Amino acid sequence: MAHDTPAHETLWKLIKDIRFGMLTHRTATGMLHAHPLTTQNRSMDEQAELYFFIPKSGELYERLLTDGEVNVSYADPGQDSYVSLSGQVRFVDDPVEKQALWSTGAQAWFPGGPTDPDVVLLAVRIRHAEFWDVKANKMVQLFQMAKAAVTGEPPRLGEHQKVALP
Repeated sequence: MAHDTPAHETLWKLIKDIRFGMLTHRTATGMLHAHPLTTQNRSMDEQAELYFFIPKSGELYERLLTDGEVNVSYADPGQDSYVSLSGQVRFVDDPVEKQALWSTGAQAWFPGGPTDPDVVLLAVRIRHAEFWDVKANKMVQLFQMAKAAVTGEPPRLGEHQKVALP
């Protein structure tokens, strides 16, 4: 990852094995709406972008043409890690880039393959990220919660960090 600070490395470590991200955008009426999308990255690129395949014929494509500010969230409750990413979208129709990120999972959703004219690569350039990563085991977490209830001090269960990206 080009952004090689420990926080950036932790950010990628937390999301790389989570298959689906929930991409949230605004609808035409201003309501927030989320879509589960499969992250296609095998690593974080130099632009700090995440990639997803979507259909051009869908509502999501049309909405993002109008308003490209999005949030992508990831959760791994089994590992007690959570990530929220905010960014700006762009669309990639380059056949070489689409082929490079194509996967068996993408084939299941888009049987026409990466050359299907309805398939576009959605790139989300991350501008801001925040993550929560609890390292303590469940017993320690329960103890910290009980202690917080008694002392009135918030529990300290793990790492919480904000990450700024250019």
